[in-house]
Amino acid sequence: MTGGKFVVAILVACAAAAGIGIWYTQTRAYHTEAPVQATVRLTDAAEAVLDLPVSGFTAIETVSSPLGFRACFTFDTPPDPAATVPYEGATPLIAPGWFGCFDAGALDEALAAGDATAVLGTKNIAYGVDRIVALFPDGRGYAWHQLNNCGRKAYDGSPVGEACPPRDDAPAGE
Repeated sequence: MTGGKFVVAILVACAAAAGIGIWYTQTRAYHTEAPVQATVRLTDAAEAVLDLPVSGFTAIETVSSPLGFRACFTFDTPPDPAATVPYEGATPLIAPGWFGCFDAGALDEALAAGDATAVLGTKNIAYGVDRIVALFPDGRGYAWHQLNNCGRKAYDGSPVGEACPPRDDAPAGE
């Protein structure tokens, strides 16, 4: 092998190793299985907590970002629609491919078509991040974390204003 071919082979090997490393860190390294829960929290209009009994709860979370939470579950008795707070602008975030129960694209389509309802799970589970819960009439449920208005402002650098809690006083979540 000539010197030029050797250098090219080293560069290709380094690029392949870097690509594999980036793929691994984005899809596997920071994700862990979240603890199983017997209930999923919902918030009503008076900001009181409603616990929805669930089964088959499976979830993942990341150690690097509060936005890495995704969950799938089933429930027997739907909550009273008047007792939940609809969540406007709910947009499920994509889960790693190996977490097969959570299909963000299908969930987004179901929410847009009115086949599922998005409600507020927990407001400010982390600073500027809400837990959103999507409920289907057939008993399927999904949850994820999404930036709220305060989070969007805080992370894009614009002033958060008085409507947002001080960052140190934000709830620590569940």
